[in-house]
Amino acid sequence: MRKPRNDALEKHVPERTCILSRRMAPKEELIRLALSPDGEVAPDVRARAPGRGAWIGVNRAELDEANARGKLKGALQRAFKTNAVTVPADLGERTQAALRQAALDRLGMEARSGNLINGSDKVEVAARSGKVHLLIHAADAGEDGNRKLDQAWRVGGGAERGVIFPEPRTILSLALGRENVVHVALTDPAAASRVSDALERWRGFTGPDRGPEGGKPTLGTDLAEEN
Repeated sequence: MRKPRNDALEKHVPERTCILSRRMAPKEELIRLALSPDGEVAPDVRARAPGRGAWIGVNRAELDEANARGKLKGALQRAFKTNAVTVPADLGERTQAALRQAALDRLGMEARSGNLINGSDKVEVAARSGKVHLLIHAADAGEDGNRKLDQAWRVGGGAERGVIFPEPRTILSLALGRENVVHVALTDPAAASRVSDALERWRGFTGPDRGPEGGKPTLGTDLAEEN
């Protein structure tokens, strides 16, 4: 019996093209912009809005510059095939806020599904036993606490260090509906991947650096014209 080709078995990954840079990338790495009934452009970070979409793969500084120079409006008019396009001056800010909320919502969903634990002692035990797939520290977590849990994760076969969350413990606690959340561990690999993706998109849009204020995080193992 003839064996199927390996590439035929590979899952197809839909790609789109950034309307500004013309770079092609998987949909999950880009941000969708949608057009409201009154012609105003809005971020559609969950890619659920009906109708034609336009995709961007640039960070906020690049988006703001393109918007200020009028380059973004022209690209959107071509993508949406209409001149009736209104681009708000604060589109970059709105997009960043939407990505932030999506990441917080994702953490909350994983917490409710039982895929997430918090508390230094619980996280340390799980990390040392190899049950942690993603380790997250609040932006205002102490260096000693971070270092201790990072070491435990390495012992359990994890990465060199955890992700620094772009917000302090108060925001992390609100997102999870728990009190004083400083350190978080994802114990399910699929959940860890979902949270990682949400964080990468948010921080990647914020800026190029890898610090607490923005950029692609160091994770566990380190515009098109259609819908």
